[in-house]
Amino acid sequence: MGLLKVSVIFLLSLITMTLAEPPGCKIRITDRGLEMLKAETKKFVEEELSNITMPEMRGKEGRFQYTIKDVKITELNLTSDLRFQPDVGLLFEVQNSSITLNFQRRILYWLFYDEGAINASAEGVNIFTVLHLIKDKDGRLKISNVTCDAFITKMRARFSGTLGRVYDFIGTFLTTGMRFVLNKQICPALNHAALVLINQLLETIPVRTEVDSYVGIDYSLLSDPVVTETSLDMDFRGMFYDLKNENETLVNYAVNPVVREYDRMIYLSLSEYFFDSGLFSYFKGGLFQMQIANERMPKDLEMLLRTTYLGTIMMLNPALMEHPLSLELEVTSPPRSTIKTSGASVAVNCNVKVLVLPPGKPAVQLSSMTMEGKFNAKVSMKGKRLAIHLDLRRFKIFSNQSALESLALIPLQGPLKTMLQISVVPLINNYIKRGVQIPLPDGIDFIEEVVEYHNGYIIVGANLHFRTGLREIIERKLSGIDVCESLKHIR
Repeated sequence: MGLLKVSVIFLLSLITMTLAEPPGCKIRITDRGLEMLKAETKKFVEEELSNITMPEMRGKEGRFQYTIKDVKITELNLTSDLRFQPDVGLLFEVQNSSITLNFQRRILYWLFYDEGAINASAEGVNIFTVLHLIKDKDGRLKISNVTCDAFITKMRARFSGTLGRVYDFIGTFLTTGMRFVLNKQICPALNHAALVLINQLLETIPVRTEVDSYVGIDYSLLSDPVVTETSLDMDFRGMFYDLKNENETLVNYAVNPVVREYDRMIYLSLSEYFFDSGLFSYFKGGLFQMQIANERMPKDLEMLLRTTYLGTIMMLNPALMEHPLSLELEVTSPPRSTIKTSGASVAVNCNVKVLVLPPGKPAVQLSSMTMEGKFNAKVSMKGKRLAIHLDLRRFKIFSNQSALESLALIPLQGPLKTMLQISVVPLINNYIKRGVQIPLPDGIDFIEEVVEYHNGYIIVGANLHFRTGLREIIERKLSGIDVCESLKHIR
């Protein structure tokens, strides 16, 4: 019975693993990438702690009555570290650091009244903060919870004013209260920074967004991120879709991309499915159609077409000889990509029609042929946009009518290939050179990238560069939200 139960559990686990949707896109951030984030994170935390506001304090100690107000943090000397917390997320730690404060005092002792500034320093500042990373309901990377512990070992105060030396003896009393209040302010400030501000930064990562007027892309996470001591791995759907019919998508049967490297700051891995879903969506969107006629028709090609189809034109109607010719190209099935260690390619099957265009009358078809083309595809990265450059390598045409006509088309092979290379391929490359954004937050770009080709997927290894600080990115995001809210109220 026990053996049967174990077998059933194993079988169910195997089925679940088999049915799990493979990612079209994977991203690994290594500890080297995290190292680059340390300085920016420290700066951001210092800015957050500098904005801590503390309430006015009033009290009485013997014959002393005091008021403390206008508390300001003037300097932070933080020794911090940022590292991965396995199975959880990120750990930000501050050890043996100091915070310098300035605040105003007002003290009454018997008939003596005094006021002035107090410079205080919090020493032995220790903060332990863990950010829990998850996939939210929309498939977005999110900080779900913050575990925070902060304590200050001691606090010193230095008084100024006419009775500064006299008041030194009550410094312990005042700083004990200040240390308690400051302790209570640190974690709420960091909780707000993570759960509100950093999550605003993560919302700049595209999840489901339009690429152009034809297709969109889905970068939703398929599962919670996997965190080890050396990396953060994320599996994204990485799927394009037709904007006019978002539910008609390509099923992912591609190889699961594998990232084994840790040398670079970040690795982006894309399977054949990523590219095939894009080709499928553009095909369904009706983009793969083209007509070449009039000024777009090369003169040499037009002359060759007239010579090739002279007999056909004379048999149909000799008057058609005076009218312009047209080539209509229509891809008949979704193109497919192939990625091998030697590089990437795209195979295309296309129907090519040769027509005469008599003015004011329906076009007259002279021939219908099938074109098989193979393009070499070179993948590149700029900033955080992925682009592809195509180069026509193999080209073949044959008649849909007869084998005899296919033989007659052999002289057209070379000129048609040249026409595609000169006229059509540059148009395609010009359209796709803008590329598509990969799932990274605003303000962070790829630099020094290297593209590697594997069987079934590519890997882009790169380093990271901050174009602007975390604070600026978040403030820009928040200002955009404020503008949207204002427009809603106006409407």
